[in-house]
Amino acid sequence: MKEHKGAHAFNSSHHTVVTIGTFDGVHVGHQKIIERLVNTAKAGNLESAILTFFPHPRMVLQKDAGIKLINTIQERKEILARSGVDHIIIHPFTQQFSRLSAREFVRDILVHKLRAKKVIIGYDHRFGRNRTADIEDLREFGHEYGFDVEEISKQDVEEVAVSSTKIRNALLEGHVEKANRYLSYPFSLAGTVVKGKGLGKEFEYPTANLHIEEEYKLIPKNGVYVVRAVIDGEQYFGMMNIGTNPTVGGTEKTIETHFLDLEKDLYGKYISIELLTRIRDEKKFDSVESLKRAMKQDEAFSRQYIKDNYAQ
Repeated sequence: MKEHKGAHAFNSSHHTVVTIGTFDGVHVGHQKIIERLVNTAKAGNLESAILTFFPHPRMVLQKDAGIKLINTIQERKEILARSGVDHIIIHPFTQQFSRLSAREFVRDILVHKLRAKKVIIGYDHRFGRNRTADIEDLREFGHEYGFDVEEISKQDVEEVAVSSTKIRNALLEGHVEKANRYLSYPFSLAGTVVKGKGLGKEFEYPTANLHIEEEYKLIPKNGVYVVRAVIDGEQYFGMMNIGTNPTVGGTEKTIETHFLDLEKDLYGKYISIELLTRIRDEKKFDSVESLKRAMKQDEAFSRQYIKDNYAQ
């Protein structure tokens, strides 16, 4: 798989089959489109290409800094790279790019840069300035510029019944297992382990405090989760608390993970942590002793969950 920063960086003598989209989450619906893309390319002796955009168009056009994404751009690249596609083109989404007319987009990007012989898109795809062009327009351009258009039917899309919005909502409501089913892989949070207040050690549960750089990354509902991570090539399970630690008067939101049976110093390490299931809401206990008892129960729940679902 080759990654290209913008369509201008794409350089291939081969003709391509292209699909276009934001692909936040790269969920089972997206995977269906990508599978069709890869198979169509192989059958036609063409190369498969995904044209995706960053930042998210809503961040640029609506100044919607509040939109939170399921994947960081790095995570999206890694997931797409596993799909068997030949080329991933990450095109910068700018005000200037958004002003391209539908014809300019098709002629300059799809035809001249990507050498598209076929374009596969979802049934409701719109493109060009103000998103005024639709599938019928694309078909007309196809006749003019010599490429075929294949539409993923409404029925095919609805059969999967998944959308990035549904997944975001599931995560914000704490339904991480539901989100993971929609994604077909565990939702994860990645960042650098930084020094916290050291409270975990006092509770006999030392924690790794995760700092996530990307402000647009969606953080699920506050609460306690069973998690898994690969650290230095070894798999570890643990329990993560997302929240403000109200029992000890905390106000800032933190993401802290106590890894079970791990005796390593993780400070400064960049780690990715998968969320497997949610144990409970974060709550303010009436004493530190009550909080410690709850953490013991969380650990017992976590160990049982791991045994039931991940025992070798």
